[in-house]
Amino acid sequence: MAGRALDEVFAAGAEGIRLAGDWTLRGLDAHLPALRVALATVHGDARWSLRAVRRMDSFGALLLWQAWGERWPVALEADEAQRAIIGRIEQSAAHALPTPARSPALDGVALLGAGLLAFAGHLAGFVALLGRLVLDLGHLLHHPRDWPLLEISANLYKVGVRAMPVSALVGFLIGVVLSYLSALQLRTFGADAFIVNILGMGIIRELGPVLVSVLVAGRSGSAMTAQLGVMRVTEEIDALAAMGVSRSLRLVLPKVVALTLAMPLLVLWTSAIALFGGWVSAWVELDIGLHFFLQALPDAVPVANLYIGLAKGAVFGFLIALVACHFGLRVQPDTESLSTHTTASVVAAITVVILVDAVFAIATRSIGLPL
Repeated sequence: MAGRALDEVFAAGAEGIRLAGDWTLRGLDAHLPALRVALATVHGDARWSLRAVRRMDSFGALLLWQAWGERWPVALEADEAQRAIIGRIEQSAAHALPTPARSPALDGVALLGAGLLAFAGHLAGFVALLGRLVLDLGHLLHHPRDWPLLEISANLYKVGVRAMPVSALVGFLIGVVLSYLSALQLRTFGADAFIVNILGMGIIRELGPVLVSVLVAGRSGSAMTAQLGVMRVTEEIDALAAMGVSRSLRLVLPKVVALTLAMPLLVLWTSAIALFGGWVSAWVELDIGLHFFLQALPDAVPVANLYIGLAKGAVFGFLIALVACHFGLRVQPDTESLSTHTTASVVAAITVVILVDAVFAIATRSIGLPL
């Protein structure tokens, strides 16, 4: 069946190659694989006849041009229209840009350079967005009635109140796990009472702020990026600009202010729940009472650690919101760009949080340590 179909458009004999039928994309689609094989076996000096070809488009002409090795055959029977189509394929091939030679070393340098340029572009956009927020704050200080209080309160509810259940659940489980693993080691050395020190310092100073920041970056940060990205796709941001409404004042500033205010409260809430979970595990494993736990906690963890944790929460919230808005405003009007920038927003926010937490650890290494 396939052989008879191929004979309708291609025939090889002693007098040369005879083509017939429709040499178009639709006409050759049914037997294209067999036709490519047959064309590949034709000798380069064969005689070609296109007299029986009824129709030819650029696809058929390109197929022949490639079979001829991108040069005209010595003997060709074709009318003027067929020669014109093949001639256009010849001209387009002649003007095609040559493929440069690939070098693995140069490819690595080019990849590194592209990454550095992309990072520089993101950094410049981030600084520009930060400067825009500073200008908006200056404007609001001189015009207090322009504060977007409704937008701030709505974002405060979404990123703060609605995040309390999941942050409490994760904090409780982290406290239980940390306390259980610590109890296994402390019980070996008879140092059961020091579990208060481990839980207090670990949760209040480090785990609480970082854990909440990772949760908020994955939950609220991605939601902010997606919201701004959808507004970009649906051209709502362009509509605001056409009406003279500042996108940074109405869209970015409320999110940044709300998350900066909500994060310290979430850190305090999650740390308290995590300490409660840690006490539950310590009570089960080491038989430590709640009264002893609460009495030993202020001595084991100076109050300066609480201030450090709350300050981390505020800084982390500010950075997460700024990163989320930065990537949201860079979304192009297509769905692929929306998904890409949302993913990049979460990854970048978590990376920034970890880097800034390292800076905090170095800057406050001599603050809040128990005597």
